[in-house]
Amino acid sequence: MAEVEPGLADAVAAIAAEAGAHALGEWRTDFKRWEKEPGSPVCEIDLSVNTMLRERLSALLPDAGWLSEETADDSVRLNKRRVWVVDPIDGTRDYIRGRDGWAISIALVDGEQPVIGVLDATARGQVWRAEAGKGATLNGAPIAHSGRASFPGARTPTDVLPKADHDLMAVARPNSIALRIAMVAVGEADLLATLRWGHEWDIAAAVLIAREVGCATTDALGRKLRFNTPRAEAFGVLVTAPAIQMAALARLHDRAVEALGTAR
Repeated sequence: MAEVEPGLADAVAAIAAEAGAHALGEWRTDFKRWEKEPGSPVCEIDLSVNTMLRERLSALLPDAGWLSEETADDSVRLNKRRVWVVDPIDGTRDYIRGRDGWAISIALVDGEQPVIGVLDATARGQVWRAEAGKGATLNGAPIAHSGRASFPGARTPTDVLPKADHDLMAVARPNSIALRIAMVAVGEADLLATLRWGHEWDIAAAVLIAREVGCATTDALGRKLRFNTPRAEAFGVLVTAPAIQMAALARLHDRAVEALGTAR
């Protein structure tokens, strides 16, 4: 994995800010919206932001591949060492509902791992940035995970806790999974877990942000997350304060195995 070119992360952040400003300008207006499939909302702003990002990011690195929620996948990306992995609006459901739990998510993946990650949560006035080996920031200030060492009482962003997790604590849950991961990175939560197949574009930028502050990041079964894979998906994601990772994996193991067995 080569070093990132000087100034490239700044350029990515500037592009994310431009896209975020466009999305914010259309937020809470009468834009078109529909479902790509049941339970998967999309709106015309997703598409316009996607077009903007592809144009700007491709100009930065013309040889890089492209993987985005709102672009038909092209397997040519698998032959590229570097690939942009983008969710134009992560948290579309909140965007459509007029809630602020959405963000522009951009990652540059180099050799299956993210090396630049930017989340521009424009409606919240939050910009999260990370560069491999250089730490992570929120609005320019360094961030740190909670350091939690005890699993009981750990905070997780969710609407409802299962009975089996009564010893945990629910905290506010934005629709954007990237923002939920970022909550762990900044110590506003202690763990985030999903137990289903999910897309790489949802998590690539946020996973780098969490890694850069020392959070443990794996799939739901404790395996290393990789990006720009043929399927462009991972089975779940687990992001925790490092000291509670093993307890979280133990808690989730049986559920994860069961979910994987019944998943498509």
